[in-house]
Amino acid sequence: MSEMTMLQAINSTLHEAMENDGTVMVLGEDVGKNGGVFRATDRLQERFGEDRVVDTPLAEAGIIGSSIGLAVNGFKPVAEIQFAGFLYPAFDQIASQAARFRLRSAGSYTVPMVIRVPFSGGIRAPELHSDSFEALFAHTPGLKVIVPSDPHEARGLLNSAIDDPDPVLFLEPMRYYRTKGEVSEEPYSIPLGEARVAREGEDVSVVSWGPTVPLALEAAAEIEQSRGASVEVIDVRTVSPLDRETIAASVEKTGRAVVVHEAVKTGGFGAEVATGIMETAFLRLEAPVGRVCGYDTPYPGAVQAENEWMPDTVRLIAEIESVLDY
Repeated sequence: MSEMTMLQAINSTLHEAMENDGTVMVLGEDVGKNGGVFRATDRLQERFGEDRVVDTPLAEAGIIGSSIGLAVNGFKPVAEIQFAGFLYPAFDQIASQAARFRLRSAGSYTVPMVIRVPFSGGIRAPELHSDSFEALFAHTPGLKVIVPSDPHEARGLLNSAIDDPDPVLFLEPMRYYRTKGEVSEEPYSIPLGEARVAREGEDVSVVSWGPTVPLALEAAAEIEQSRGASVEVIDVRTVSPLDRETIAASVEKTGRAVVVHEAVKTGGFGAEVATGIMETAFLRLEAPVGRVCGYDTPYPGAVQAENEWMPDTVRLIAEIESVLDY
């Protein structure tokens, strides 16, 4: 085991994948000479050359379209889109082509590609840089949506994403890029579609993913200290396909649930999680399912209001206590 940042974990995973499999490629804006906007692809072009680490024009639709073509012809492209909001121009390629190719070809073709995207807020980025839109892509059958929460998770999930035969959207919480954690130096994989119990508890389940998992763990520790309540934290990991069984088992045990995510509340993926809890654990619930989310406004990038917009421990603790006191 060694201590790595999430960026280092991602970089080392890409390096190993390209070393072990000549069909793995990296492409995107500035991924080669500059090593990517956050340096996640640093030194890859130096090691593997310009044919496998490709600096593309500033055209997201072109990046994704090229990746689809490569994927159906035997390659495993890992495309980097610089920021989450920049994916909108490529939505057609993702939803209408990559996600449908297996069905459209009656299983004759798959699209083994990964789309890496820095997303979520907290770094004072300009407009369209910090959007959280996992719900849009979770609503796209044929596409897997993965959200790691720490360096260990990022390394294991990215390995599985690269090996998956279908397209994977890999959303990386950029404010935790330089957060350190213990990571195995040996290659390992974390299965897609399996949530994890990040913290055991008995009184209430907090369901989260990506950037709100550390927030949930912090709130759980404070609740335990302040009132002695035991909070279980579920890290969804894979937004689509969702591991409903692990969530249901947790809520059946605790009888209470709070869902927390950074995206806007209306139509957010938390609504799907809450509905799933109602479908699978309704008779065990002692209180309505709580939600803590972003507000129904565009993300207020690069301004002080960012702090008030994002969910924080104050809002999450208040919601947990409301559910506990119901």
